[in-house]
Amino acid sequence: MRWGVEQRLEFIEFRLFWEGAINRADIVEFFGVSVPQASKDLTLYQERAPGNMEYDTRGKRYVAAGKLVLRFLNPDPYVYLAQLHSVAERSVASHESWIAGPPKVDVALTPKRDIDIEVLRKVLDTVRDGKSIEVFYQSMNRERPDPIWRRITPHAFGYDGFRWHARAYCHLTHKFKDFLLPRVLDVRNRDEPGGTADEDWSWNNYFDIVIGPHPDLTESQKKVVAKDYGLDHGSGILSVRYAMLFYVLKRLGLLGDAAKQSARTQHIVALNRKETEAALEKAEIQL
Repeated sequence: MRWGVEQRLEFIEFRLFWEGAINRADIVEFFGVSVPQASKDLTLYQERAPGNMEYDTRGKRYVAAGKLVLRFLNPDPYVYLAQLHSVAERSVASHESWIAGPPKVDVALTPKRDIDIEVLRKVLDTVRDGKSIEVFYQSMNRERPDPIWRRITPHAFGYDGFRWHARAYCHLTHKFKDFLLPRVLDVRNRDEPGGTADEDWSWNNYFDIVIGPHPDLTESQKKVVAKDYGLDHGSGILSVRYAMLFYVLKRLGLLGDAAKQSARTQHIVALNRKETEAALEKAEIQL
């Protein structure tokens, strides 16, 4: 079966599962197919998933049956909420989302980081081609208060939840570092690479953070935190690249001793805190 048809069948099931109804116009408008083709898709869906939907003559639409037997959709709450989040942040237009009638939603916005599109394209090309490139970079280092040209060999990208950076070998310091994309003011002169991705120890090695509920929580609170974070028997493991360890710990509030913070606002702690602090120090030594 052609991928286009499979995708439309999944779309039908998505709408039935999450919104309870679908009609021909939904398929026509989203996929740009003809009305006869949309009708064929709905008929095919009924053949492949009998009993999953019924025609509502008053509403002139198909509605989900009492019990859906999913054939094409593997529903995931995070996939749905990710779409909702993208629409709320306007990174995806509402008409490009499979969600027809999103509920009212707002997100805790952060300032949009200004990334030069040509800088990004050239850095991407450099990564793909395994080359190096000069970047006019504004560091926050006291030794280099003004932007300077420096050659880097980028091999990957990282995102800390707020900002994007290129992971690269720095030809100036002869170390692997993170270069924030908004601070790359210009690029020029591609050339042969320096250090390769295989040599980036902090990127290629992982540390396991063992997390658990804050000890000051009540037993019932600990249970809901365990459910919230998917903890098995009261603890869980986050396997994190050493190169991303600082960002993960910062985002989760685990820099320092989280057990000394208020359990009202800090719900988890690192159960292997000493090992985590040693790993963070090791990661920083590698920089």
